[in-house]
Parts: sequence; C-alpha cells; structure tokens
Amino acid sequence: MKTRIAILFAVLSLATSALAETIPQPGDYYLISRDPDGKFLGSHKLFKERAAETHLLAYCSRRYFVRGNSIAWTQIEVERGNTVHVEFNFGRGWRPICANPERQVTLTDIGVKLSAREYLASLEEGEPPINRLAAIGAIFRAETTDKSDGSFHSH
Repeated sequence: MKTRIAILFAVLSLATSALAETIPQPGDYYLISRDPDGKFLGSHKLFKERAAETHLLAYCSRRYFVRGNSIAWTQIEVERGNTVHVEFNFGRGWRPICANPERQVTLTDIGVKLSAREYLASLEEGEPPINRLAAIGAIFRAETTDKSDGSFHSH
C-alpha cells in the first residue's frame, strides 16, 4: 500500500509540473481550430523559443518555433472544413491574430514531401513518445464521470 501511495505521489508531482507547462498563459500563441460556429475544437502551441523538434517559421510575418505535427494538423483541420487561426492569449481570452496559417506554412517548408495524413501516420508508426500527461489523464478519466464541454480556449 505504501508503494502505491509513493507511486501516486510521484505521478502527481510530475503531473503538476507537466500540467503547468500545458496550461495556456497570457502571452502564449496557439494554432486554434474552430468549427463553422466558432466552437473550439483543438489547438497546438507555437513557441517563441526553440523547443524539442521545432522549426523556425513565420505566420503573418511573426516568427515562431513550430512542430511538424502542428503543421500537418493545421492542414487536416482545414481539409475537414474547420477554421484555423493563430491566436494570442491576452489574459482574458483569445484574440485571432493571423488567418489562414495553412497557406503560409506547409510541410514542404520543413523538407517533408508527404501529405499531412501520411506524415502523421509516419509519426505514429515510430516508437510512441513518452507522454506523462496522457498516462496521468488516463488515471483521472477512469475515476471521473465529468463530461463537461468546457475549454480554456473559449473567446
């Protein structure tokens, strides 16, 4: 029993630091997908500083470090009929600051000749990356029945 508690404590400690990294903060930039009614569907963070597996690219003349999977995701979201913008978290909500990012940056800009779907499939074929949040989320999903539709990306 003590071992289980120690493991849970260790996981929760990691979750706290990992979760803090994923919660949008004022000043953050994201690619945000919305349905035709403006409802939030998903997001990918844009980085102002180099991060793992990122490429320095520009949307609307502003430079960001962007992951390849974010570029592919953007393409697929637009193919699905959703709208993607670069949005800025100004502390009281989100402000779209750049439209049509899928026209400004493509996979060819990072040397990828695959389609967006092929590129994402090729990432899935490799060894899955360790994702602490996914593992922690699975623990909490098993313990909760909350089906709220809230999002921290609401306007």
